[in-house]
Amino acid sequence: MRSFEYESVAFESHGHVALATLNRPEKLNALDATLRSNLLDLADDFRQNDELRVLVLTGAGRGFCSGADLSGDAFANDQHTQTERLDEFEGAGRRAITLAEVDKPVIGAINGVCAGAGMSLALSCDLRVGSAQARFGTLFVDRNLSPDSGLSYFLPRVVGYSRALDLLLTGRFVDADEAYRIGLLDRLLLEGEDLVEAALALAQVIASKPPLAVRSSKRVVQHNVDADLRESLRYETFGLLFAKRAIRDSEEAIASFREKRPPNYSGE
Repeated sequence: MRSFEYESVAFESHGHVALATLNRPEKLNALDATLRSNLLDLADDFRQNDELRVLVLTGAGRGFCSGADLSGDAFANDQHTQTERLDEFEGAGRRAITLAEVDKPVIGAINGVCAGAGMSLALSCDLRVGSAQARFGTLFVDRNLSPDSGLSYFLPRVVGYSRALDLLLTGRFVDADEAYRIGLLDRLLLEGEDLVEAALALAQVIASKPPLAVRSSKRVVQHNVDADLRESLRYETFGLLFAKRAIRDSEEAIASFREKRPPNYSGE
């Protein structure tokens, strides 16, 4: 397996928790080809490393991610055909949402501006913790574009249909308080609280739970968002069977409860 080293993402581990920081602060961590590629590698590395159970994703400097880096726009000249443009947009979208396909929890620590494709990236995280400086904006309509990078998928699932259209059709920015109220943020920190510390603390709580049960829970919920009740019940059964493969974790959960001590899960 490759080492966790990337050109535009800073990485560190805290026990079973990984912290990845988008590291283009001079560009408000805008997504260029290198950063998108780094996110692909990060997703693969995190998925394959059984020691790492939860990922925290944040941004360096004043922002989480300001969206696509238009200074390196692949469509600055008119030599691309419409098909080439559509292929490139589709590929960019796949690269932006790749973390959503990892069956381990991803927590977004939103430290500032979060816009366009950067908002898609944030919403592809399973949970979002925000500072008082967090701001969300869809941006696309003001650039004569409809949403891409998965935003049309994630946004209505997070805030609902009408609120999604409100944000998409007006292009307005949402401050941290409103973002928390409508569900863009799951937790909003008080002024002075350390965002990364709070996100890591939440990640450590989740990482302390039986790993296969956590992964199975994410799989089941993601699948059942679009399933009917009968299919949901069947998939829950499959999830239980997957989680129960960790017999030692089940025994440890019972033993630690009886002995009134913290559990020590294997992750195997």
